Amino acid sequence: MRTRTLTLTATALTTALTLTACGSGDAKGTAGTGGASGSTHTVKTAMGEVKVPDSPKRVVVLDTAELDSAITLGVKPIGATHADVKSGFLDYLPKNEVKGIKDVGAMMTPNVEAIAELKPDLILTSKIRHEKLFPQLSEIAPTVMTENTGYPWKENFQVHADALGRKAEAKKVVAEYEKHAGDVTAALGGKAKAEATKVNVVRFVEGADIRIYGKQNYIATILKDVGLGRPAVADKAKDGFSYDVSPERIDAAEADVIFHSTYGDPKKAKETQTTGGSLWKGLKAVEDDRAFAVDDQLWIQGIGYTAADRILDELQDRLTK
Repeated sequence: MRTRTLTLTATALTTALTLTACGSGDAKGTAGTGGASGSTHTVKTAMGEVKVPDSPKRVVVLDTAELDSAITLGVKPIGATHADVKSGFLDYLPKNEVKGIKDVGAMMTPNVEAIAELKPDLILTSKIRHEKLFPQLSEIAPTVMTENTGYPWKENFQVHADALGRKAEAKKVVAEYEKHAGDVTAALGGKAKAEATKVNVVRFVEGADIRIYGKQNYIATILKDVGLGRPAVADKAKDGFSYDVSPERIDAAEADVIFHSTYGDPKKAKETQTTGGSLWKGLKAVEDDRAFAVDDQLWIQGIGYTAADRILDELQDRLTK
């Protein structure tokens, strides 16, 4: 009996030590099990169902929309890709919220080794950006991908919130945004007056034609939430995204109000040439001083609720003057 008791005691001790060793593993080792607690939940993603930690602590984001979502929900990522801007991360984001985030490479070409070194317990991105990297990323940590970016940003935000364990916070964010949009509509004189105001968004892009935005993109959803009208040209947009024109056809951007931004060098993006020409100067919005230059990082690249709230403020400010 004594021999059997000693054997059982030794076995129990060995098992306990083994479990302790497993529980003190690094972040990579516990990434798929929610850390030492083992608490996880399943998220429906563009790549199928993915188990993620209930409260991830080491999050890496690989696009601007995912960074906006995390910041909006009160989660500071440990790593993020940089956008094609001097500051690396988009300037509209609060400096204290992005300070200390490790740069893991360019948005379209993230450094997988740099991501692995951070030992994340969750990675957020989209299929359209990084589908080919999914097998590698999944080896590092649970990887949650949305199908696309841009237009479905509200649905994507809910996926991000689910993955981050912040669904309650997301509900509050959405409610506050909807109230904010309604307040802007009221400030513009109500739904009828807002709808009667035809608004175009024009983007000058280095290395591409000028884009007159349609109705299937991020900024279009915000205009719709306020109830602003859109000119007929918005319905000509390819796949609902944009109707592209040369400087010689910029008169197609005719509208009551034009918001315009520039990506890249103004000369190479044809902004200087276009806005200095007679066709641009002859547009009703330009003649009425209702053509407003806006920040491309905020209006086009941000793609999230933090950016959207800032855009709502700017819409109200510009359209009530």
